[in-house]
Amino acid sequence: MGETIIEKIIRHNTGKAVKPGDIVTVNVDRVMIHDIFIPFVAEKFEEMGFQKLWDPDKVVLIYDHLVPASQVDDTRHFHVGNTFAEKYGMKHVHRSDGICHQLMTEALYVKPGNIVFGTDSHTTTYGCVGAFSSGIGYTEMASILGTGTMWIKVPQTIKVVIEGKLPSNVTSKDIILTLIGDLRADGATYQALEFSGDTVKNMSVASRMTMSNMAIEAGAKCALFTPDEKTAEYCQIELTDAERSLVGDPDAEYVRTIHYNAEDFVPVLACPSQVDNIHPVSELIGTSIDQVFIGSCTNGRLEDLQRAAAVLKGKKVAPFTKLIVTPASPVTALIQPQDLRAGSGRRNTSHTGRIWCHDHSPKLRSVLRPYWRYSDRW
Repeated sequence: MGETIIEKIIRHNTGKAVKPGDIVTVNVDRVMIHDIFIPFVAEKFEEMGFQKLWDPDKVVLIYDHLVPASQVDDTRHFHVGNTFAEKYGMKHVHRSDGICHQLMTEALYVKPGNIVFGTDSHTTTYGCVGAFSSGIGYTEMASILGTGTMWIKVPQTIKVVIEGKLPSNVTSKDIILTLIGDLRADGATYQALEFSGDTVKNMSVASRMTMSNMAIEAGAKCALFTPDEKTAEYCQIELTDAERSLVGDPDAEYVRTIHYNAEDFVPVLACPSQVDNIHPVSELIGTSIDQVFIGSCTNGRLEDLQRAAAVLKGKKVAPFTKLIVTPASPVTALIQPQDLRAGSGRRNTSHTGRIWCHDHSPKLRSVLRPYWRYSDRW
C-alpha cells in the first residue's frame, strides 16, 4: 500500500511506517510561539518543572499579534516574553519583524519534511513548502519546549486535484475559499489536505501559502504541497531524495478525492458571518463597502499587493471607504515602487477616500501615496 505525504513525513521522522489513526510520538523540528501565548507557555513550562529548553535554536518567539499594543496589559506579554527568552537562552526572537507565519518560512525556519508546531491555528501555512505544521495550545507547547517531542494521531488525507489554467481574474484565494465552501467549515476536521495537479505545480510558493494558511478554516490538521524547484529556491536549499519523495503515491489510501477544473473557478467572497458562506463576486456587485483590508498572513505578500495595485491603477479610494494595507513582513514592505506599480503612469492626485498603512516603510508609503488623503493617519 502506498503512502500519502503526511504518512511519509511521519515515517521519515519516526523511522516507522504509519497509517491513519495511529498514535505516534514525533520529534519536533521547530516551534513558534507568538506574543499572545508566551505568558501562558512560560507559566506552564515552569509549572511542569523543566529547567531548560530542549533546544533553544529550534524555538522561535515572534511579537506580532499585539503589535502595536492596544491596551496597557498587552505590554505584560512583551515583558514576560523577554524575561523568558533571556532566562532560557532563546536565540530567535522577532520584535515587529512581520506576521509570524510569513516569518517562519521567509526567515528559513521551516524546510520540506519538517514537523513544526505553533501556538496559532494558521500554523498550517508552512505546508506550502511541504512541512507538516499545525497549531497547538500553550500546555502542549510547554511540553514540547521541555521534551522536544509531541504525540499526534496520524490524520486521514483528503486529496485535492486541480488541473488546467486559472482564469486571469482568479487566484489561489478563490480556490481555497471555493474548497472551504464545498467542504464546509468542519468538512476536513483533523484531516490532512493534500494538493496536486498541474495548476498547483504552476503556482508560486506565495500562492500555495495562501491555500495552506486557510486550510484550518475547513478544520484541517495540515495542508501539504509536494516540494519542487520553486520550493527549493524559496527555502534556499537543494532538495534531498527524501524531500523529493514527498508526493502522494498512486495507490495511497485517501478518505476522499476532490477534482477541480481550473477554468471553472470564479472570483468568490466569504460573506458574513461564516467562512464557508461562499458566494461568487458577481452576485454581490453593488454592495456598499465601508472598509477594505489588504494583507494579513493570508494575503500580505508582494503578489497580493501587486494585484491590488493593478486594480487601483488610475482610480482613487471611494469617499467614506477606508483602505488598510498590512504587508506580511518588512521584506514585502521594503520593495521598490516600480515593483508594485509597474507601468502605472502619472500619479492621480485627486483623493477622496482614506488609506492606512500599518508599516513604517517610506518606500511603501510612496507607492500608496497617490491613493491616500489624510496624512495624519500615517
